[in-house]
Amino acid sequence: MSTATVHLLRHGEVYNPDRVLYGRLPEFHLSDLGHQMADRAAEYFTAQRNAGANITHLVSSPLVRAQETAEPTSKALGLEIVTDDRIIEAANRFEGLSQIKNRLKEPKYWSYVVNPFRPSWGEPYRDQVARMMTAIVEHRDRAVELGGRGAEAILVSHQLPIWVTRRSAEGKALWHDPRKRECTLTSVTSLDFEGESLVAVRYAEPSVDLLANAANIPGA
Repeated sequence: MSTATVHLLRHGEVYNPDRVLYGRLPEFHLSDLGHQMADRAAEYFTAQRNAGANITHLVSSPLVRAQETAEPTSKALGLEIVTDDRIIEAANRFEGLSQIKNRLKEPKYWSYVVNPFRPSWGEPYRDQVARMMTAIVEHRDRAVELGGRGAEAILVSHQLPIWVTRRSAEGKALWHDPRKRECTLTSVTSLDFEGESLVAVRYAEPSVDLLANAANIPGA
C-alpha cells in the first residue's frame, strides 16, 4: 500500500452556450449534465471508500465549477471542502473569447502564439506544474495527518493543470496537442506516493457514458 494517494478530479461540464474560453472568469456554473457528472464522481469515491479507501481530505479550486463539482463528494463522504488557489485553472490570454481559431487571423493576437512550447498565450506549463505539485504535496501530507498511512486526498481542479502535472509525473515533455489530452470531464488522475516518491499514476473516467453529450472545449 502506498503511503498516500492524491486524486486530481477534473470538474464537470459547464453551462457555456456561447462556447467561451472561460478560463478563470467567475460565475461559469455547471450545466445540468455537469451536475450529473459531479454526482457520478461522488458515487465513484463513495464506492472507493466502501472498498476500503481511506479518503480523508477534500480540496477544490476557488472557481465555481470546481466548487460545485466538489459538493456532492463533500456530502457523500462527510468532508469539508478546503479551497486552494494553487489548483486554479491556467491563466490564458484568450480568456473570455470564443471562436479562437478565427481570432488567430487577427494580427493583434499573433504575438500570443509565437512559442507553443512555453506557451506564449498563457501561464507557462512549468509554472502550472510547480504550483500544482506544491499543493499536491501539502494536501497529501495533510491527508496522512488526518488518516495515517494509506490516506487519500481529492483535489478538484482543471484540465490543463491536471494534464501537465500528469505529463511531468510520467517524465514526458510538457508541450502537447490539446486535442489529445486524456483528462475528460470528471476524470480522476490518481498519484500514488510511497514516502516522498511518486510511484504510480492511474486514470479513471466515472462519467464515461455521459461524455458523448457533453460540450467540451479543449483547455476549458
